Amino acid sequence: MSEQRFGEFVAVRHQGHVAELVLDRPKAMNAVSTEMARSIGAACAALAADPSVRVTVLTSSNDKAFCVGADLKERNSFTDAELVRQRPVARGAYTGVLELPMPTVAAVHGFALGGGFELALACDLIVADATTVVGLPEVSVGVIPGGGGTQLLPRRVGAARAAELVFTARRVAADEALSLGLVDRLAGDATEGALELAARIAANSPVGLRAAKRAMRLGQGLDLRAGLEVEDAAWRSVAFSGDRAEGVAAFNEKRKPEWPGE
Repeated sequence: MSEQRFGEFVAVRHQGHVAELVLDRPKAMNAVSTEMARSIGAACAALAADPSVRVTVLTSSNDKAFCVGADLKERNSFTDAELVRQRPVARGAYTGVLELPMPTVAAVHGFALGGGFELALACDLIVADATTVVGLPEVSVGVIPGGGGTQLLPRRVGAARAAELVFTARRVAADEALSLGLVDRLAGDATEGALELAARIAANSPVGLRAAKRAMRLGQGLDLRAGLEVEDAAWRSVAFSGDRAEGVAAFNEKRKPEWPGE
């Protein structure tokens, strides 16, 4: 396993074709400061440019929290002008995770609140454990979810359910989170469960995985006819790929494929 640091608070570990993006500010329960947000964005840019990565798993080094959201101590020290200047940096962290081209899995344990839950929502799948507590409490401090929460949560659980969660600012424990669709599966250990799921995903064609994600993301919200055109374009991008040729050959020869990734 290799590790690369992005500033003081973010690490990326590579194991085979799975990358682990680690939030590593444990003393602050991974509260996202300006520096940490910048590092998340830089790490995501590096991952997006690495064709060897088939799945990215977003994890935390803190025992009690995945991420408690924005660093409010830092925010309270900002002038209005400083807050405006910081906004693109903060937004870049959430967008960086959201726009990763490969499948992404969040491994959530402990608190995932505000921007912390929004980082998880930016992933394709969320694996949690019994300690998990999620929520978007921003309206209780006079703001709104600003890391994608008002858009990603309704897409995940529906408009009315998302409205109830955002408007009440309530926290949701693991079992209810699973029943509401706020997380996708529970595991005894969230990180182990997420890495196991990532390994299963990574066994598939990297070209197919990226094209499938692109089709699902771009087609979301479109009418069916337009969505099927998006799907057709994605199909055409893989139909004559090396991965498709290898997949068919491996199936016919009854062996595991060795994906060229192109």
